[in-house]
Amino acid sequence: MDGNPPMMVVVALALLSTDGKVLVQQRAAGKAHGGLWEFPGGKVEAGEAPEAALVREIAEELGVIVESSAITPLSFATSFAEPGKKAVLLLLYTATRWCGSPKALEPGTQINWVSAQELLALAMPPLDIPLAQALIPVLDGLVIEGVAKGKRPT
Repeated sequence: MDGNPPMMVVVALALLSTDGKVLVQQRAAGKAHGGLWEFPGGKVEAGEAPEAALVREIAEELGVIVESSAITPLSFATSFAEPGKKAVLLLLYTATRWCGSPKALEPGTQINWVSAQELLALAMPPLDIPLAQALIPVLDGLVIEGVAKGKRPT
């Protein structure tokens, strides 16, 4: 008997603007964690690489193109399996380059660019909270290094 519970792998992306902000997405009201803010992304399908899943999910959810070579792994969070549910492994990546202007394409969702301080004040699903905390030094670094003086990538 295998002692490892089934695990669902989920990928998420922190799109980082040149003005030191990150894009977050509010979940639709009727879904699990409805109304909470998260990093956009989704489930990795069977046989799919996490990076490929992230590129696909971001195109579906935001209508932007992110090349797999433009994403960088940042952090991860896990949840334990509960009765009737799989354990979750949530992988967070960052990107500073993409093509297009992000739009909330899924019904009932919305997006917003937020600063590091605003990010920590958002109501988020439990697994997104440690990822947001891991992202703060990156956002602070964008501002400190003077990168935050341009426009958002298009």
